[in-house]
Amino acid sequence: MKRTIKIHAADNVAVALVPLSAGETVEGVVLKEDIKQGHKFSLVDIAINENVIKYGDPIGHATQNIGCGCHVHVHNVKTNLSDVLEYSYRPQLVETKKDGHRTFMGYLRKNGDAGIRNEIWIIPTVGCVNSVVKKIEAKAQHLVGGSVEAVVAFNHPYGCSQMGDDQDNTRQVLADLIVHPNAGGVVVLGLGCENSNIAEVKKHLPENLDTERVRFVVAQEHEDEIEECLKHVYELAELMKQDKREEISASKLIIGMKCGGSDGLSGITANPTVGRFSDLLIECGGTTILTEVPEMFGAETLLMNRCETTELFDKTVHLINDFKQYFMDHNQTIYENPSPGNKEGGITTLEDKSLGCTQKSGAANVQGVLAYGERVSVPGLNLLSAPGNDLVASTALAASGCQMVLFTTGRGTPFATAVPTLKIASNTALYEKKKKWIDFNAGRAVEDLSIDECGEDLFQLVLDTASGKKAKSEEDGYHDIAIFKQGVTL
Repeated sequence: MKRTIKIHAADNVAVALVPLSAGETVEGVVLKEDIKQGHKFSLVDIAINENVIKYGDPIGHATQNIGCGCHVHVHNVKTNLSDVLEYSYRPQLVETKKDGHRTFMGYLRKNGDAGIRNEIWIIPTVGCVNSVVKKIEAKAQHLVGGSVEAVVAFNHPYGCSQMGDDQDNTRQVLADLIVHPNAGGVVVLGLGCENSNIAEVKKHLPENLDTERVRFVVAQEHEDEIEECLKHVYELAELMKQDKREEISASKLIIGMKCGGSDGLSGITANPTVGRFSDLLIECGGTTILTEVPEMFGAETLLMNRCETTELFDKTVHLINDFKQYFMDHNQTIYENPSPGNKEGGITTLEDKSLGCTQKSGAANVQGVLAYGERVSVPGLNLLSAPGNDLVASTALAASGCQMVLFTTGRGTPFATAVPTLKIASNTALYEKKKKWIDFNAGRAVEDLSIDECGEDLFQLVLDTASGKKAKSEEDGYHDIAIFKQGVTL
């Protein structure tokens, strides 16, 4: 196993893949300090105000003279980033092969979409009926089995006392979930007096809605809203008996890419592994979606220059600058993003984090840029407007049409969103410690496998999961959503 890695030839730091001790000679330098796993050390003397280079790009500048072999981290490095910027389009495009052919066993829906699960979803239009939908979920668990793979209620606190775009976003995300192909049947429960009532939500639904599989109930119109909803749940379960998995091209797959609880190895193992998977799926004609806009700051030009057209470049500029403006409108610092856990794991600045995060996008050209709540329509690599928050961003991916989310992590998390959420560990220690959480060990990319080999293995796991293999979070029954709150509450 390698003990250190210099990621790019231009780098003036290297990363410890295992804990290192002062006095050791690694990468041709003698360490002056102990270096924890995932943390950086200098390969040369770095003068005050000189850029620290990792991934071949600056991740900040030295705030003091840093001697060769010293620990390089938050105590001696500061971000170079500033506020809203102007950008120039300098295309760096690649030719994507389209010769891959892989399949999975899934559910083909009437509108041509493909589902990887056949579940009954109970969706409240407003938080006032959250307890009601949870009761319905509990009473319907005996239906699970055979063609009904789960019965799940998705609580959220919104749907009323919102204004403008904030309320419209809630309606759009709920509508996106109502038509999600992983649901073989949906019951939508409204209270009746809320702002985002069923009539308003319906305005966001497509004209070709499968009304046989989507049912609407207004609680205030029925003596017993639970019994009314259960009646529809039983009818949906009966209809779903006809649903069978069939062989479907991987070109129908839409996979979301997200990271959380990152460490210094995330950008070296797990994220590049997902990037390789992304390229492989796109070669098969499939779609991947990258989100977490604040975690593109500092690496945004790499994505902008991979945009297929000038129009997409302009959309990406707005994607970035609009999110920066959102921060500034709320008097928040744009670049104070790495969490305490990130820093403990070796991530120093937002550039350091972003350059690692964007490894998930692979090498493909950007084919689409999506607003929050917008459903994907163009195959290939898409960028989606959503924050870095794990559950909010993952829900946004599901709402945009992702049947599955790949979630890389260096520290681990048990959560899952509305769709199967595969956890990909950046290091073997986490994989061994949290096998109930983690589905895939990308730590092997610095042990006994290449990134290409890890990417192939991950692709097979995705196909297996799409064909019915449960994610670890599914085995534990975890399903949650979180809608992006952007406005005032009345």
